[in-house]
Amino acid sequence: MKVIRTVSGMRAARRLMAGPVGFVPTMGYLHKGHISLVELSKKHNDSTVVVSTFVNPTQFGPKEDFDKYPRDEARDLAMLEKAGVDIVFLPARQEMYPDGFDTWVEVKGITDKLEGAARPGHFLGVATVCNKLFNIVRPQRAYFGQKDAQQVLVIQKMVADLNMNLEIVVAPTLREPDGLAMSSRNVYLNTDERKAATVLYRALLKAKEMKQAGEHDNATIRGAMMEMIRAEPLTKIDYVSIADTISLQELEQIHSQALVSLAVRFGKTRLIDNIVLT
Repeated sequence: MKVIRTVSGMRAARRLMAGPVGFVPTMGYLHKGHISLVELSKKHNDSTVVVSTFVNPTQFGPKEDFDKYPRDEARDLAMLEKAGVDIVFLPARQEMYPDGFDTWVEVKGITDKLEGAARPGHFLGVATVCNKLFNIVRPQRAYFGQKDAQQVLVIQKMVADLNMNLEIVVAPTLREPDGLAMSSRNVYLNTDERKAATVLYRALLKAKEMKQAGEHDNATIRGAMMEMIRAEPLTKIDYVSIADTISLQELEQIHSQALVSLAVRFGKTRLIDNIVLT
């Protein structure tokens, strides 16, 4: 496994690659969900799998957790080597945002809702850094997890609108045995918060159960979900949404597919999760 820390080094390595390239962009502090993306990439791409680990400062707000976001380079590299990754791209901030950097990629519409409304400027940073990484690595396929459903939609729209020759592959959310979606931020939770956090998946399953039982009213389903979440005293709801899977417009009645997503705080830790109702 080769570790590359500069844009020029990554470009030089890319020129030597033959065959398809699969790419897994991450912010590090890896877990089994990230490794599942690597494994999927290895199945699809016979030649090279590239993983980036970069905690992107431009997608964090001024009062968010950039400085304390978990980092463990040695641990990440050991996991990636064991998973059979070919190249790890580990750029420093100055490599990605050198002095004088002032160009941004903005995806409008779907970025105004949910995470975009709760975290102004977040998707401006996400779209910009992904655009840069795609240009540097030049993969044929890039792999993302369904847990960040809105992020996936933003990246898919950017790739389509800018005519990028790139396939975005979306893998299912990996969960702990008790249903909590795997996330690097789970490490922030104390014992009581970790136990309370299982309510997220239980609330999502409640929505699925109600729709399967014939309930189609958004307000009724959302109300039941919020009641369940609020029954856990350690929770603070940012949003609960039942929306169109493409536009993210809230639905009044659910008669076809719908994205059920939520963001909830447990103490100082903010977690997101979602499922798609069919």
